[in-house]
Amino acid sequence: MQTSAKPDLSRGVAIDTLPDGAMVAGIVGEDEVVLIRRGDALHAVGAFCTHYHGPLSEGLLVGETLRCPLHHACFSIRTGKALRAPALDPITCWKVERTGDTVYVREKLGASAPAAGGAPRHMPRSVVIVGGGAAGLAAADTLRREGYTGSLTLLSADDSPPCDRPNLSKDFLAGTAPDEWIPLRTPEYYAQQRIELALGTPVRSLDVRARRVGLANGRSLEFESMLIATGAEPVHLEIPGAGPMPILYLRSFADSRAIVAQAAGAKRAIVIGASFIALEVAASLRTRGIEVHVVAPESVPMVRVLGPEAGRFIQTLHESRGVVFHLGRTVARLDGRRAALSDGTSLEADFIVAGVGVRPSVELAVAAGLNIDRGIVVNEYLETSAEGIFAAGDIARWPSAHSGERIRVEHWVVAERQGQVAARNMLGANERFDAVPFFWSQHYEVAINYIGHAERWDSTQIAGSLEARDCAIAYKRSGRTLAVATIGRDRRNLQAELALESGRDPGEP
Repeated sequence: MQTSAKPDLSRGVAIDTLPDGAMVAGIVGEDEVVLIRRGDALHAVGAFCTHYHGPLSEGLLVGETLRCPLHHACFSIRTGKALRAPALDPITCWKVERTGDTVYVREKLGASAPAAGGAPRHMPRSVVIVGGGAAGLAAADTLRREGYTGSLTLLSADDSPPCDRPNLSKDFLAGTAPDEWIPLRTPEYYAQQRIELALGTPVRSLDVRARRVGLANGRSLEFESMLIATGAEPVHLEIPGAGPMPILYLRSFADSRAIVAQAAGAKRAIVIGASFIALEVAASLRTRGIEVHVVAPESVPMVRVLGPEAGRFIQTLHESRGVVFHLGRTVARLDGRRAALSDGTSLEADFIVAGVGVRPSVELAVAAGLNIDRGIVVNEYLETSAEGIFAAGDIARWPSAHSGERIRVEHWVVAERQGQVAARNMLGANERFDAVPFFWSQHYEVAINYIGHAERWDSTQIAGSLEARDCAIAYKRSGRTLAVATIGRDRRNLQAELALESGRDPGEP
């Protein structure tokens, strides 16, 4: 990135050019820095989010926090601490001095020491986390950051360590992200943080009263506090004639690598489903030069989430890249490398990827006698019906303060944030989970940011132009805005998030 046009903040900035709330992107030595004024206080922090390198100067300043425009990570401008996922690591802070009417950014500051009196209220003897996905890793990371020093075990049925799952259907599958980008943490991290990471270790039983889990390898572990974060599994299709042509699913790092392996020698693929994941897979395969046919029963892609206008826009975008849609149809039968559709159409392909939804993995919780309602029922603190046992991520159904009903959301950022809140509550924080759900989806160069939760709506309001890739869509029920989707308006999405958090209607999109 070019930095020559940016001001050298070490040479000074006139105070009268910094009104309250101002953010100035500049350089200090070889580093890019954002100088911020909040009231009479002046702060300088690293210019980029530690998650996907989002430009923080284009984000939203809220009190003493700064929110990233890409995926809504949140940082303290005083300490640099990452306050909310998806960023887990802090941003750097710089010393700021004011001399007369000039403000200077000086040297980097070291990591801030823990605040006085910041020790956990409760220190469990041992914590076991079941599930090595977004929620599980975020919880383990938070426990150590919040001062937990006891035994901490992360049990994962996957053979790979916790990974950047959103990348599996996007850049990694498209071939633009290397393998080393995918793990969320290095092996050294787990050793340094004294987190026992047990991979390929399914949990077979949970004894709530004895506080013990039984593992598939015959071991058992005791715990005082537990987080269940087993996520969800893809819905598998039963198609007559299936056999010679592989039907693949995408959930884990191994799944994505299996698709990459199939794509290496393939010319044609069928994607079953028109969900976000399915169409991200279609975009990634097209980026690899593979002919892609999408087969789905819907008449418009993603209509139940985005509505017909946005759904048709996404369809047109994919068609412009060569994707062929067969909507209102299903795969009725397979015969070798040939797929017969429900309308009699026949397609040839080298492999199939199915993305037709997921089911929460609640078997362990059901067998343990926890309350279940289309997921594991938790309270506003993410605690299950068993004291000291929490649930987070795709499996958790929680009482949403924003929608007024219990919801379960299958979003990466939600899972991470729930893991963070559950971890703090294990340590006695009594923190309500009240974050507004957020997700993003990437289709070629077009990113969609979606804030809120609208399972049902009776009207949509579009500001801007879908065709120009510059718009915001409000999803309303009885005149109230439940969610906002944006393309090319990242800051507007942040503003909608803040409004929904505050109990206000985001207003005009």
